[in-house]
Amino acid sequence: MMSKRDLKKYLGELDKEQLQEQIIELYEKFSVVKEYYDFVFNPKEEKRLQEAKLKISNEYFPISNSGKKKHPKLRRSVAQKYIKHFITLGVDPYIITDVMLYSIEIAQTYTAENTINQDAFYKSMLNSFEQVVQFLIANGVLSEFRSRIDAIFEEVNMQKWKNKSDFLQIIERINA
Repeated sequence: MMSKRDLKKYLGELDKEQLQEQIIELYEKFSVVKEYYDFVFNPKEEKRLQEAKLKISNEYFPISNSGKKKHPKLRRSVAQKYIKHFITLGVDPYIITDVMLYSIEIAQTYTAENTINQDAFYKSMLNSFEQVVQFLIANGVLSEFRSRIDAIFEEVNMQKWKNKSDFLQIIERINA
């Protein structure tokens, strides 16, 4: 396995044209490289945000093309995939936070009208809440999103989620 130092040495020995050829080859060969450069030169963050929100909401409120009623899948993993991908691409932390909060808010919209008896669902939402709070603190933007954090906690209380005391512990920790 080549170390970063060895890679730097190798790249330092190439001329500009050889470097360009290698990058173009990587761009053509690996979709992640292509996507990275597409993002760098044309981020379209707002479009990516709307696309992510649509996919996430479709997990709770599916849209059917055939007119038949589709059952919601309620998969947190769909939101997690977008969040991880956005972090990897280097999307603006405000947009990443918006997706993180939206994934919890849309789930709460669903649970306001539908009963879910699986503890795993509520544990998953708690994990998402913990993750977004940690992300906000790490990026120094907790105060900008505090009202949405508080609204999520209020909704947890109003809906009497089984693990509301765990949510309270997180709120108390950020209030300290």
